[in-house]
Amino acid sequence: MNMSGTCVIAGGGPAGAVLGLLLARSGIEVTLLEKHKDFLRDFRGDTLHPSTLQVMDELGLADRVAALPHRKTTAFWLFTDDGRRTPVASLKGLKSKYPYIAFVPQWDFLNLVTEAAREYPNFRLIMEAEVTGVIREGGAAKGVRYRDAAGEHELRATLTVGADGRGSDVRRAAGLVPVERGAPMDVVWFRLPREPGDFEDSFLRVSSGNMMVAINRETYWQLAYLIPKGAFEKLKAQGIEELRASVARLLPFLAPRTGELEGFGEVGVLRVALNRLRHWYRPGLLLIGDAAHAMSPIFGVGINLAVQDAVATANILAEPLREGHVPVALLRKIQRRRTLPTVITQSAQQFVQNRLIRPALDGSRGPTRLPFNPSRVPLLTAVARRFLGLGVLPEHVRTRPHPPSG
Repeated sequence: MNMSGTCVIAGGGPAGAVLGLLLARSGIEVTLLEKHKDFLRDFRGDTLHPSTLQVMDELGLADRVAALPHRKTTAFWLFTDDGRRTPVASLKGLKSKYPYIAFVPQWDFLNLVTEAAREYPNFRLIMEAEVTGVIREGGAAKGVRYRDAAGEHELRATLTVGADGRGSDVRRAAGLVPVERGAPMDVVWFRLPREPGDFEDSFLRVSSGNMMVAINRETYWQLAYLIPKGAFEKLKAQGIEELRASVARLLPFLAPRTGELEGFGEVGVLRVALNRLRHWYRPGLLLIGDAAHAMSPIFGVGINLAVQDAVATANILAEPLREGHVPVALLRKIQRRRTLPTVITQSAQQFVQNRLIRPALDGSRGPTRLPFNPSRVPLLTAVARRFLGLGVLPEHVRTRPHPPSG
């Protein structure tokens, strides 16, 4: 089966879904391919920062986002062995219509965005569609080959976008390899019940050799246990009892509830990566989001960088796509525009990895000695509030609604 279209996007995560919506809204024929049968996968990043909330507002979707189950937070806390609770990040005072972070299940956000895109007849979403190759003609990408339940297909397009995450099939098919920046940790995800009287805000717990992030999900705590890079198999070999014991040591108030964690079947693991491509594009092909630059979970900004990539891409390419031609110079322009935010954010993540996470995990700082005084950490300054809330070079929707072609 062969089909054609103006743009094909591989990957229905935040970058791909938002780009699909923006292009469809601009009157462009766009097909979004998602390899899974739905968006429901546990332990995905789901922090919507003010920059993303502003984009949703500019698209007229603020009310729909507000109607989703979510929790707002303006502060993130650090708990140490001496019992101190110190605010290490705050958005209070941020000059924004949305001076808070919204914790929204990512599947709800993606369903909202793709449902909004489906309101345009020139948008098509194909689920359970796995990209198997990139169509090349005359040295340029001309679409993709993909497989679904019905078999093998070719989908030709003026522009092919790889937004399919850090394990990108499109990137691999194009022969592009990211440069690794390194990460000292992986993250083990699981959940335990939350009860009335528990601490309200999300927080980071640091102890010698151990770190855990606790995110308030109203009825449960989503817990992120940081472990040394590649140590998950060792943790599994020690048994679920050892993980329960670690939780009880770090968060004694959860000790009576650790029995709810029955086994490693209820545990997810994120193999943390921090990397970026030297070149995000080839003729007819563009990589955005984690496919172009995998972000560490530090600061929880991965979704927001991906959305910003999508907005910049639509702003620059919508008009050329309507004309049926995307010059390489414009693909280069997108990379140039989005490289500075990527590099600065990844550099900040590397700083935290090297100054806080690595020493804490190897126990070199002692149980309560932190590599910096939280009261002096730059995240408490006005510049850092802007960095956390709005990011570097925040994008705004410049495309206008356009009647769909045909």
